[in-house]
Amino acid sequence: MNSTAETFFIIMCVLGSILLIALIIFVIRMMKTLSKVDKTIDDINEKSAKLNGVFDLVDKSADVLNTVSDTAVNYVTSWFTRLINRRREKKGEDIDE
Repeated sequence: MNSTAETFFIIMCVLGSILLIALIIFVIRMMKTLSKVDKTIDDINEKSAKLNGVFDLVDKSADVLNTVSDTAVNYVTSWFTRLINRRREKKGEDIDE
């Protein structure tokens, strides 16, 4: 009975040692992988920071184009309104005579 217990104890110690070694290897590989992921994320952050300037430029130019188009639409609309009002005034004068 005593030899069986000692045998199981030795087997458990060997398996525990193997498990501990496997976990240490796993943690070392995870640290390397996380290091690579961290470098990749830093690279992506740098590139996105560079692109922020481009997006700001596009946004500002879109705002300028929007302002110009609004001004042009307002000018054309007011011109048509004045033209229509003149025609109505002429028609009103012709009816009164």
